[in-house]
Amino acid sequence: MNRANWFTASPEGAKAIGALHHFVTTGTALPPKLIHLVFLRVSQINGCAHCIDIHTRDLIKAGMSIDTVVLVPVWHEAAYLFSDQERAALAWAEEVTRVAETHASDEAYAAAAAAFTEKDLVDLTLTIAAMNAINRMGVSFRLKPRAKVDA
Repeated sequence: MNRANWFTASPEGAKAIGALHHFVTTGTALPPKLIHLVFLRVSQINGCAHCIDIHTRDLIKAGMSIDTVVLVPVWHEAAYLFSDQERAALAWAEEVTRVAETHASDEAYAAAAAAFTEKDLVDLTLTIAAMNAINRMGVSFRLKPRAKVDA
C-alpha cells in the first residue's frame, strides 16, 4: 500500500521537524560524528530503515569503520570501540527513546550528566527527540532507504 508523502501533505509540519533537525546538526557544540551515532542508534531501536541507511552512510563518511558501525546495536559488548562520551550518549539515547519503559531514570540521567555539560545534555536530548520524531514519520509513511538491490 502506498502511503502519504508527509513532506508534501504537510509542508509546514515537515518544515517544523526539519528546523529541529537543522538546529541539532548545526546549532549545537555536539560533534557531528556523535550526532550521527545517536541518530543511528535511535533509528535502530525504532526500526526506521530509511534513517538507518542514511546515518550508517553518514558515519562511514565521517570516518567510522564499518567494523564499528555494524556493532552499534551491541555497543555494550563492544564498548572498547566507543569513547566514554559516545558510550554515555548511546546509553542516554536508549534511555530516552524507550522512555515509556525507563522513565528516564535518575541513574541514567546522572551517568549522562557526568559526561556532558548541562547545555550539551539538553542538546543531546533534543537530538534524540528529533530523531524519534523523524523515525515515527519515516516508519509510519514507509520512507524507503537509498540502498539498492545487489546485481
